[in-house]
Amino acid sequence: MKRKLLVLATMLMVVAGFTLGCSSPDKSEDTKKDDNKASVSSSQIYFNGSSTLAPVITSIATNFNEKHETWDKVDSKFPEEAISIYVAAGGSGQGTKAVIDGTTTFGMVAREVKDEEKEKIKDFKEYQVGIDALTLAVNPENPIAGKVDNLSKEQIIKIFSGEFKTWKDFDSSLPDEEIVVVTRDISGGAHEVFQKKIMGDKDVTSKAIQAPTMGGLVEKIIDNKNAIGYASYGVANQNEGKIKVLKVDGVEANEANILDGSYIIQRPLLLVGSEKPTDEQQAFLDVILGEEGQAIVKEMGFIPMK
Repeated sequence: MKRKLLVLATMLMVVAGFTLGCSSPDKSEDTKKDDNKASVSSSQIYFNGSSTLAPVITSIATNFNEKHETWDKVDSKFPEEAISIYVAAGGSGQGTKAVIDGTTTFGMVAREVKDEEKEKIKDFKEYQVGIDALTLAVNPENPIAGKVDNLSKEQIIKIFSGEFKTWKDFDSSLPDEEIVVVTRDISGGAHEVFQKKIMGDKDVTSKAIQAPTMGGLVEKIIDNKNAIGYASYGVANQNEGKIKVLKVDGVEANEANILDGSYIIQRPLLLVGSEKPTDEQQAFLDVILGEEGQAIVKEMGFIPMK
């Protein structure tokens, strides 16, 4: 039995011998929510949330599926049912909300979980998959690319708040060309991390282009020589040579500096759940957090936990 990998908009699904039926268009939102709750069984695992973490979980799930195909091949005490693992990217906020609503097994969160979110999740469980950081990235042909390799926190705030409107405002020797600021959308964990670690009480300019995913953000930097944005460390590594990464306050975004905390714009990559996992869920968690899964975390450019 060959695995099937289906991509529908922002929904990624990794299953063996299983087809996802479409909901009837006349169902109410409440009915859909009830259906989703009912479909979360021990042999079906749902992940919802961070677009940064989604490709990592999808890759691990694909390998897991190809290796085992059915749950009884993972452990003889498990049912002889197709392994069904669903991964949907909708932002870290959506990940915690889905756990609170009971419409997903695990929320994917690329930031610290807020206290108010933890309070709403029954028997809150948290699993750290890896560590990421936000790098300041520009197009290799950006006017500042050949001028500087470092930005101070103050300069970053002036660029992202719109106080510097052109590259000439940043440095009088640079061309009078508009700075194109690219950010994640406000539902993404990256937005919250960047706001907290860099911007503080200063808002990002309303003219900023908001990308729905981290991959989309990097693509916009690649496509526009005047663009600047905060690219995930992992996604930046995946696009080495296509973007130029700048130091922040003289500190390079590398594994050593991220691990020791000297590079300040960093964030955890988390899975969040409610109550004790089922045996099948725990078996897949063990793979994510074990040697095999952590090797994929590293392979995809992030920092593994082991």
